Amino acid sequence: MAITKSVFSLLLFTLIAFSFLFVPHDCTDAKPLKVCKFDAIYNTGDSISDTGNLIRMKTQNPDMPFFRLPYGQTYFKNATGRCSNGLLMIDYIAKSAGIPFLSPFLDRDAVARGHGVNFAVLDATALPMNVLTANSIPLPLHFSSLSEQLDWMSTYFNDTFHNQDDRDEKLKKALFMVGEMGGNDYNFLLLLGKTIEHIRDIVPEVVKTIKDAVTRVIGYGAVRVVVPGNFPIGCLPVYLTKYHTKNSAAYDDFHCLKGLNNLSIYHNDLLKQAIEDLRKENPNAVIVYGDYYNAFQWVYQNAANLGFDACSVQKSCCGAGGAYDFTLGKTCGIPGVPVCSNPDERISWDGIHMTHKANQYMANWIINDILPKLNCKV
Repeated sequence: MAITKSVFSLLLFTLIAFSFLFVPHDCTDAKPLKVCKFDAIYNTGDSISDTGNLIRMKTQNPDMPFFRLPYGQTYFKNATGRCSNGLLMIDYIAKSAGIPFLSPFLDRDAVARGHGVNFAVLDATALPMNVLTANSIPLPLHFSSLSEQLDWMSTYFNDTFHNQDDRDEKLKKALFMVGEMGGNDYNFLLLLGKTIEHIRDIVPEVVKTIKDAVTRVIGYGAVRVVVPGNFPIGCLPVYLTKYHTKNSAAYDDFHCLKGLNNLSIYHNDLLKQAIEDLRKENPNAVIVYGDYYNAFQWVYQNAANLGFDACSVQKSCCGAGGAYDFTLGKTCGIPGVPVCSNPDERISWDGIHMTHKANQYMANWIINDILPKLNCKV
């Protein structure tokens, strides 16, 4: 009888946890991360989590398509600099913690209100400029690297906290997100036509840069740090289009490109090992891997059950051309490029980034995965 009760309790818990994943946060007041009592979130990253830094550099980039509708159309009704039709995963993570959306660092008036800061910049890389140029990687005009974002973070902390004790006390109650980073280091090379074998050579250096960044934020006073991995990029319309082949052996059972997904797995495996090393080096910090790869795969493989159009799971909502509604040079935000009638039926927003709804489900998955590992006291 005791065994039966234990099995029943485990099954009930599993069903409750699983059912939560299917409930969009917009339809519930559930805020599971509130148990951690975070006062602030500090985020570094690229376009996956930029909430408006690059758009505030628009004097350098006045014509970027991300700066206008249809970006932001679903939630904000205007473009905010987010690479989606609505919210990003970092927005849902903030909501789950009961914290307002993170203000971009370059919006100084908003940053002054507290609750954390977002240092992420669209197109940012993990590797610094000198390493990228040595690898013949062309850089955008608005180049930003992880080290620059950490410099911003240092400046912010020095300007905000009275002294070291004040900073240490405040940051004990904060969540740090270091990444997702590294994606653009690989994207720039892939879009140049470099081979996967060539790109694999820089992965250890990318991961070491991320590891060093985590060490640096712990030095600032971070106690709880989440370090996200890379997505399965072989499932994205941009690469399904660029690397389209008639060779069926190049694809997995879900028609994703195996070689590109294996590149992401290689990055993630090295990153997980780096996190293990960081834990040994920093026993007083809680360092958690953010499994963006499997969060995406879970949404991707359960698309029909989650309300996505199973026939359009690999198609962009905003885009045109080819089997995946995506064409380089005719991307979302460019005049004349169409938007699908119902973005909630698509996973991909613009061929590279996810829709508001896909971000919601991936964030739910991540929150449920990291929460028990953060060791928050109930």
